[in-house]
Parts: sequence; structure tokens; C-alpha cells
Amino acid sequence: MTSLTGQSHRILSGMRPTGRLHLGHYHGVLKNWVKLQHEYECFLFVADWHALTTEYETPGVIAASVWDMVIDWLAAGINPKQARVFIQSQVPEHAELHLLLSMMTPLSWLERVPTYKDQQEKLKEKDLATYGFLGYPLLQSADILAYKAGQVPVGEDQVAHVELTREVARRFNHLYGKEPDFKDKAEQASTRLGKKNAKQYKELRRQYQETGNIEALEKGRALLEANQNLTLADRERLYGYLEGSGKIIFPEPQALLTAASKMPGLDGQKMSKSYGNTLALRDTAEDIEKKVRTMPTDPARVRRTDAGNPEKCPVWEFHKVYSDESTRDWVTQGCRDAGIGCLECKQPVIDAVQKELQPMREKAAEYEQNPGLVRSIVQEGNEAARAVAKETLQEVRQAMGLEYR
Repeated sequence: MTSLTGQSHRILSGMRPTGRLHLGHYHGVLKNWVKLQHEYECFLFVADWHALTTEYETPGVIAASVWDMVIDWLAAGINPKQARVFIQSQVPEHAELHLLLSMMTPLSWLERVPTYKDQQEKLKEKDLATYGFLGYPLLQSADILAYKAGQVPVGEDQVAHVELTREVARRFNHLYGKEPDFKDKAEQASTRLGKKNAKQYKELRRQYQETGNIEALEKGRALLEANQNLTLADRERLYGYLEGSGKIIFPEPQALLTAASKMPGLDGQKMSKSYGNTLALRDTAEDIEKKVRTMPTDPARVRRTDAGNPEKCPVWEFHKVYSDESTRDWVTQGCRDAGIGCLECKQPVIDAVQKELQPMREKAAEYEQNPGLVRSIVQEGNEAARAVAKETLQEVRQAMGLEYR
């Protein structure tokens, strides 16, 4: 397994622009992003090119959705001083890296990605027999590798995409990591570790390569990670030299598994715009109250005096998300013995959702009134992201022999 360098604390994640977001997005993605931005160096992007893979016939939908989505990110707590927020298409290095990676990625790798056939089946009404749709997992790999991200927060259904990225990185390193005079450059780089550390590095390398001592490999990686005197290029050479490979141009990212969203829709199904069962982050207080009060309940409770079963009621799923144990006990008992009515049962949910959304609504309103600020935040994020991606592309071009001087 190829080691992670200093980029191990860098995260890359994105979201397709679908317009205003709902509580499913918040509990499934945004809440986690807000937490991660305090722990990692985060690059968060609007995946407008990815959206084109399925919406290429109606691109206007994408353009209209970008700014609404960014406002919801900011309102939910994404801090542009802690996370770089940018738009994928405004960093053209993603496209160039995708092109270069496509030259060496076997077609069979893309055809076996589980979501390829699954999505074609689910979206039968769309013509997805396009190169863009087949190649979008590789574009995801380019997104990740452009920043040498060490961690990629994904749900279980996206782990296969991260594994593809690991395979692509491994193949690229194998094909293009054999730079001329690699051994001489690596040994020269080891002298910059300091005399004592260089000696220790040499011994750990010997132990790993001669006996397969994994502990020696881990100690060697830790030694390099802790050293502050190395350039990124020298560090990558030394990682590769330690492991017996070439220069590690792309570290292999790890999937950072995130819990699946437990946020149900108003009808008990998964919360989704396509089902028309959402509570949007910017819904008014009146809209929230109306939507929750009109939610379907246990069909057995036709009259107020009829006993019910919480497990058969969509409102109960909201209590699992928002209510404490005592409230859930009150609901369970009151429903089963008809001690409370359905509207009484819904009120704690209404109160909890209102409490969660009120600060988001207020923040969103501020950004809506100042669109110039939103664009400025994204522009700064575009520039910061592009600076990192440019460095990666320069290294990639050099490794592939595409630097002409």
C-alpha cells in the first residue's frame, strides 16, 4: 500500500448542484463537512461537470442551481476561512488531469464500477450511453488526485469510486514514477534528513526490503512525515525509495466512511426532491409547520381515540432523529394507548426542526442579500484550489514527458 504524505490531512469532497438543499443533504453531508473543516484541510467543490453527465440536455438547470447550493453550504456552517469552496469547471486542471489519466486507465476498470450499470437502470428515461457518463468515475479520480487528497468522505455506495482512484494512482506511479537517476536523487534527498535520521532511514529501508518488516516500513514513513526539511518532491522520492518503488507522484487516498443519513422524508421514504417529500433548509417557519402537520400517520388511527403503532408512522422516524429518550417514550406510550393525538405527537418535531433551521434561514437571507460576497468567496476558493491543482499538473506533465523546454 502506497503511503500518504503530508496530504493525508487534506480532504476533497463535492456535491452536484441541484438547487436549494434539504434536511437530507444537511444530515447526510453538510453536517459532516462542518465538523471535518475543523479537523482537516478541506477542498469542497460544486461538481457542475459531474452534473452534466446526466443533465447535458438541460444545462440551464445546473447554472441556476450553483449559487443556491453554495448559499446553503455557507448557511449550514461551512466557513470559507477554514475550507476552500470552489466550482469544478473553474479549475480546468481537473479536465486536463482527467484527459491524461484516461490515456492509461483500462476501459474495463470503468465498466466494472458498480454505479455505472445501476445508474443506467435507474435513469432509463435519459440517454446515458455517452463517454462522459462512462468516464465520470475517472473524473472523480482526477478531482481527488489533483489535490493529492489523503481522505475522501463517502458513503458505502461510493467506496468503489475511491478504490478506483487508488488503482489509478498506483498505475500512474508504476508507469511514470521511474524518473531518471531516481536512486541518486533519492539518496541525495536522504542527506537532507540530517545525519542521524538518514542513518535510521537507511536501516529501516534495509529491514523492510530485505525481510519485509512492516513495522520498519511504518517507522520509515513516520520518520519522513515528521521531517520538516524536505521538499514535497524529495519526500515523495523517499517514500518510493523506502518502499522499493519509484517516486510516489500520487498518494493513494483513503475512504473516510460517513454514516448514512437517517433523515427520512415526510412520507417515510428517503428524503428526495423527486419524491416531493422534503423540508428545505430555507423553508419558512410557516412552510415547515404546514408540511409536518400534514404528514401522514399510522393509518390505523382514523379517530383521535384509536390506538396506533409508532413503528408504522413516518413521524416516528423524525422523532428518532430529533427527540430525546423521554420524548420518544412519551410518544410511544401516548400513541399506543391513544393518550395523545397525532398533532400533539408532531409538535416536538416541529419545534426541533424550527430550532435547527432558524439560524440557517437567517444566514442564508444575509447571503441572498449580498450575492457579491458569495461570488467573492467562490472566486477566492477557485484561485486557492487552482494554485494547488497547477502544482500537481506541472508534476504530472513532467512525469509523463510533456514539459517541452
